[in-house]
Amino acid sequence: MKPAGDPSGDDRALLEPARVPSYGTVRRVEPRRPAGPRKAAHAGECKRLEQLPNIGASIARDLRQIGIVEPGDLAGRDALDLYRALGEALGRRQDPCVLDTFMAAVDFMNGAPPRPWWTYTAERKRRHGVT
Repeated sequence: MKPAGDPSGDDRALLEPARVPSYGTVRRVEPRRPAGPRKAAHAGECKRLEQLPNIGASIARDLRQIGIVEPGDLAGRDALDLYRALGEALGRRQDPCVLDTFMAAVDFMNGAPPRPWWTYTAERKRRHGVT
């Protein structure tokens, strides 16, 4: 009697890829990721951090870690102070793009129209250096 899993015999079919008739190109369909909360068009619509333009689950979690629990907490804040607080809380320097994102979020909550975070890069470099 052969040991279980012996590739020389009946178990060989378990090791070979399945044979499927070819009907053209096979396309792998990825499952759709669930949509997050709808992004706010203006500050008054924001009820959750994830509704802020440019803010996803990860940055929202970072903001909560430094005491920003709702969008209104960003109004009037200094993005550089938030960026430094996050670095201290996590014990490591953050990518400067995080500062750009914080600048975008603070600006939005102060009444500015939504803008992509990368449009703040030049302003960050001008105001704060490369950081």
